Amino acid sequence: MMDLSKKGKMLREMRKACGLTQKQVADRLGITAKTVSKWETGRGFPDVSSISSLAAVFGVSERMILTEDITKNKVQAGNIRRTKFYLCQSCGSNLEVMGESEIICCGNRLRPLSAKKADSSHVATLSELEDELYIEFSHDMTKEHYISFVTYIGFDKKITAKLYPEQDAAIRLPKIPRGKLYFCCTQHGLFEITTG
Repeated sequence: MMDLSKKGKMLREMRKACGLTQKQVADRLGITAKTVSKWETGRGFPDVSSISSLAAVFGVSERMILTEDITKNKVQAGNIRRTKFYLCQSCGSNLEVMGESEIICCGNRLRPLSAKKADSSHVATLSELEDELYIEFSHDMTKEHYISFVTYIGFDKKITAKLYPEQDAAIRLPKIPRGKLYFCCTQHGLFEITTG
C-alpha cells in the first residue's frame, strides 16, 4: 500500500530542491496549484499520465517518483581521483562530487561531464614557477565561450579555481606531484591533462 503522506513529503522536497513554487509546477504541468498542494499533503497522487511530465519538471527519473522514497546511496569513502564534474548550462554553476549523486540545478537534472584529452582548440600551457604551476590557456574568454573552472587533482589534494569571462585565460595553482588537470569550456565540455 502506498503511503501518500510519505509520497507527498518526497514531492515537496523535490519541488523545493528545484526552487519551484507549487504554482510554477502546476503551470508547467497544465494543472491547478490546488492539485499540487493535494499531492504534497498526501490527499492524492499524480495519475499515471502525469508521472513522466512531473519527473521531467523535477529532473529525476519516473522510478524515483514511483518508489517509496528517494534512494540513498551506500556510504562510500571518497576517492578524489574519481571526482565527477557537473556544470549547469542555465546558471553556470559547477559542482564536484566523489560518489554517486543525483544533481539538480535550475530545475534540470545534471549529468556528469566526460573528460576528453585536450585538443588543438583547447590548449593549456603549464610552466613551473617555484612551488606553483602557472597554467595559460589559448582560449577566448568571452561571455558566451570561456573556460569556467580549473581543477587540479593529486593523490591527496584537490584544488579548484573558478574563471570568469573577460579575465585573463591564465591561473596560478600550488604544484601537486603527479597530478591531473581538468578544465571546462562552457561550449565544448571537460578536458584533462596529466602533469609530471
